[in-house]
Amino acid sequence: MASRALSVLPCLDAMEPERPPPALVSDVLEEIFLRVASPADLARASAACVSFRGLISSPSFLRRYRSVHPPLLLGFVNRDGFHPVEATHPSAAVARGVARTVDLSFLPHGPQGWCAYDVRDGRVLVGHKCHFRRLRECWDIAVCDPLFQRYLLLPPMTDDLLASVGLHNKDMHRSWASLIPSGGTEEGTSSSVICWMFSKTRLAVFIFSTKTSSAHWAAVKSISWADLGLPEEVDDCLNHPGQCVYGCFYWKIYRRNELLKLDMDTMEFSKYDLPPGHHQRSIVIVESVEGKVAMFSTLGKESVEYYTFVQNGADKSYKWHLKSTIPLPVHGPSHFSIAGQAEGYVFLRNIIEEQDKTYLEYFSLEVKSCNIARACRTSGRIISWPYFGFPPSMSPRRLQGNGEVHFDNVDLISVHSLPPA
Repeated sequence: MASRALSVLPCLDAMEPERPPPALVSDVLEEIFLRVASPADLARASAACVSFRGLISSPSFLRRYRSVHPPLLLGFVNRDGFHPVEATHPSAAVARGVARTVDLSFLPHGPQGWCAYDVRDGRVLVGHKCHFRRLRECWDIAVCDPLFQRYLLLPPMTDDLLASVGLHNKDMHRSWASLIPSGGTEEGTSSSVICWMFSKTRLAVFIFSTKTSSAHWAAVKSISWADLGLPEEVDDCLNHPGQCVYGCFYWKIYRRNELLKLDMDTMEFSKYDLPPGHHQRSIVIVESVEGKVAMFSTLGKESVEYYTFVQNGADKSYKWHLKSTIPLPVHGPSHFSIAGQAEGYVFLRNIIEEQDKTYLEYFSLEVKSCNIARACRTSGRIISWPYFGFPPSMSPRRLQGNGEVHFDNVDLISVHSLPPA
């Protein structure tokens, strides 16, 4: 009986190359491969058999697989390049292979002129700072795919666009940008970037998206600090980069016990009080396993608190519920802070000082289990961003007739080729 079952699934390389497998066999194989929990094992199956490779690398299969299985934590990215997870990590073997390919050296001006703003869906949002330009133009922003070494340089914002929302170069204090999650849907293959700028009196939000043929920045919201119930003039307000959770962006207001929320559907702002004592804490907003908005915040140097946000729809009241207090892996002097969140994890950063050298040590905290694991260590104090992805054999690129490269998880319009070395 077993031999009969196995005979249904022969390695299709034994068949003639031009002969496609029966539809029923393909459907069964696809359902089997969807149940392979490890992307690394799936990549090995792809490498072992040409016909398997065609099925596994198809965009429709990859979309289905990625909707069921989260991508692997492969390492961290900063201007010095890619830092793979350590050998003890389950993804270490795949990360070592990716480390030979992922870097930012292909960007114009070289990698040292850029800093990473955000990393999402295998893409890195980078900014290049030039001190000789006006404040609006100080940040050249690009979306790049370091695995296939392609990038899209975003257009600058015009003076007219800034003036339309009441901002002027001489008044502006700070700006930051983040990638907007695609949502993992079949249609969500474009690159969208949100940028927020603020002056002493106003906050403005802009969005760039490759979904539109015009491909330019659009102002989507502008509001005064006074209308948000904040002091009329502020020197610093939003912690960056902000977190996108259930279609809303959240920022902790600097040195205040308040949280600012932007609903991406309505483009309306709202403000919430945080639990007492959060003026100076570092926090991160996440999606909890119960489908609720949740928050992790540092508590001293030895633990992290996990809160869920409970809202009463009838009277619009809300409260933060302390779910648990999680001890940190403290060994000797520690300087822990929250470094961000992605793909169901919260990332913690610890400063290590050894003799005359400084390191940043990164840990991953899984939201579902609250387990903490050491991920990697980077030299210096350069902030790094977690890089998730699948093995290169599961990230195919499709060459079009005009020579442009399109990725199945990101569609970059006006893609630049590699500049000369």
